[in-house]
Amino acid sequence: MNDLLTSVVAAHGGLERWNRIRAIRVDAAITGAFWQVKGKADALKEVRFEVDTTRQRLTMDFVGQNRRSLFQPDRVVLQQPVGTVVDARDDPERSFDGHQFQTPWDDLHLAYFTGEALWTYLTAPFLFTWPGFVCEEIAPVEADGETWRRLNVTFPDHIKTHTRKQVFCFGPDGLLRRHDFTIDIVDPSTESQLDAADYRDIDGIIIPATRRAYAPMGDDQIVMVAIDMADITAS
Repeated sequence: MNDLLTSVVAAHGGLERWNRIRAIRVDAAITGAFWQVKGKADALKEVRFEVDTTRQRLTMDFVGQNRRSLFQPDRVVLQQPVGTVVDARDDPERSFDGHQFQTPWDDLHLAYFTGEALWTYLTAPFLFTWPGFVCEEIAPVEADGETWRRLNVTFPDHIKTHTRKQVFCFGPDGLLRRHDFTIDIVDPSTESQLDAADYRDIDGIIIPATRRAYAPMGDDQIVMVAIDMADITAS
């Protein structure tokens, strides 16, 4: 690991503690204008999801909607809570071919995107120590009265994520402040910035419970994505 990756992994709880964890469970509200564009305005307003920290797998219960989703890199599944399969899609990434920012999504599109996104958010920065990841420190930036060190991360092809190259910005305390990326399956020409805040100590692992992505709107800005985690547990 390079110097920056070593320090930020330690700041977020350290590999020794992380490697004893197998799952992170979260109760959350996920809202914002982005979901309205995709025709899913209220779909994520109350969800409960579980991140597998040992492999790329995420399950999500849509509270009060009598359904749950299972995300894996090559397959997404919609189920009833009892496990009955309602719908499924193999090679789900290909279903976004030809999509533009305004293209509406079906429930399987939503399951795939939320799966790869939330799995990445909850496993970083520990994920970057896995084989195949390439991490390079790039020039720092000044923001919010702080100097943020930045890690340019190239993801291996077998990990499904927003895009191959992403930038993670860390404050003087080593904690994530912002995540910069484009999203290949949404609009690869648009830069996104996801702010991280409200850090909590979850059994020794430091996790931001609040995330925000904004878009300019005249002299103001609107919230494109808001992730508010009410309860987080690790086991």
